[in-house]
Amino acid sequence: MNDDIQPDGSAEHEYEHGALGDAEYAQFMELAAEEGFDIEDVEGAIEAAGHGPLPVLAVVGRPNVGKSTLVNRIIGRREAVVEDKPGVTRDRVTYEAEWAGRRFKVVDTGGWEQDVLGIDASVAAQAEYAIEAADAVVFVVDAKVGATDTDEAVVRLLRKAGKPVVLCANKVDGPSGEADASYLWSLGLGEPHPVSALHGRGTGDMLDAVLEALPEAPEQSFGTAVGGPRRIALIGRPNVGKSSLLNKVAGEERVVVNEMAGTTRDPVDELIELGGITWKFVDTAGIRKRVHLQQGADYYASLRTAAAVEKAEVAVVLIDASESISVQDQRIITMAVDAGRALVIAYNKWDTLDEERRYYLEREIETELGQVAWAPRVNVSAQTGRHMEKLVPAIETALAGWETRVPTGRLNAFLGELVAAHPHPVRGGKQPRILFGTQAGTKPPRFVLFASGFIEAGYRRFIERRLREEFGFEGTPIHISVRVREKRGAKKK
Repeated sequence: MNDDIQPDGSAEHEYEHGALGDAEYAQFMELAAEEGFDIEDVEGAIEAAGHGPLPVLAVVGRPNVGKSTLVNRIIGRREAVVEDKPGVTRDRVTYEAEWAGRRFKVVDTGGWEQDVLGIDASVAAQAEYAIEAADAVVFVVDAKVGATDTDEAVVRLLRKAGKPVVLCANKVDGPSGEADASYLWSLGLGEPHPVSALHGRGTGDMLDAVLEALPEAPEQSFGTAVGGPRRIALIGRPNVGKSSLLNKVAGEERVVVNEMAGTTRDPVDELIELGGITWKFVDTAGIRKRVHLQQGADYYASLRTAAAVEKAEVAVVLIDASESISVQDQRIITMAVDAGRALVIAYNKWDTLDEERRYYLEREIETELGQVAWAPRVNVSAQTGRHMEKLVPAIETALAGWETRVPTGRLNAFLGELVAAHPHPVRGGKQPRILFGTQAGTKPPRFVLFASGFIEAGYRRFIERRLREEFGFEGTPIHISVRVREKRGAKKK
């Protein structure tokens, strides 16, 4: 998906040059050549930053079939934890991968809570949410064991989802194992690809099939129609008041509200008019039954929340102001930021706070949420409707920041002044410099900076802070990538 859609509906132009127009792109490439950068590297950097989100490949299957080993093989490095027992992967982890010149995201699924609802239901729930957020799926089956009842349960989910599926028959270490793989035709998912994730056998052919299944870019899931309703994910930990807030903004009881955490079992899309504008809200509590088994319940909630955030433009994170800011609150905010969504933080139950709690809450916000100080904040009461009118301006502010683009000329004038006034610290007798840069994309703003040497993380954070001071970007994460000029003659022969 290229999320920088032109007014005429054409995304092709911006896909080629990121967010740069033809004339701006030509001037920028001239500047890059003058500074001694390899033109192909510069084009690649702009395309990488400007393409928008990458297509998503989910790797699903029952425990211990080799999903994490396969993920390591696909991404070309050992990052996913692998151990010869089921349930090692406990979180949904995303990596970037490349095959045959195409980039995509790989989601390694895990988190098997075998005691929550039984193994079949756990696998089904895990697969369901991974599939929901993916553009294509690799379904991994142990060819030595063959198709089990659990595998059949996942197949039913795959058929229901309608996503493209590549069937991976894993643990085929030699020609003799290919006969075992052929039995998996019975699953009805097409050709089984015999693979040994451990040794790499057959993975190339399987990845070729993956590229055929994956779209060039993810399906456009928001902003498809000019003037259509903007999509808002209402997220937060269980029982924080998301359903109450949705009912209050809707002006009627649209979602079941109960004091017991986990009442909402499925995301509920609601078209709601607020501030004279129609919005699409998604309530994402998503806890399954048996909530007393909190670890498993929270796990499934986080999966559903992640799927909702992937489809949203703005994440409104609801925090219970009457309680201390929790690690779970911070994780949910991080989820929205990592997904590149516009962000609004709403502190609920504000009307119940006394002066002492307000004082300590402000201190908590400074210390625990300082990294998202750029997010608009509203203090609300879902129960009484207090300050609900402030929600729409906060959402609009966040969307405006999310879609802001700084012209390349103005950006480079700013960078020149910044580097002159605050040069990078000298390291190892050398002082790297930011030479020039461009904003290659929006939603969220994505910058590519070109430098004479390695730029430290602290200096990158300084640049981000000054970009926000100069250009706003309120309510949106900013992505900054840095390309370093190679020494002349250092290119591969």
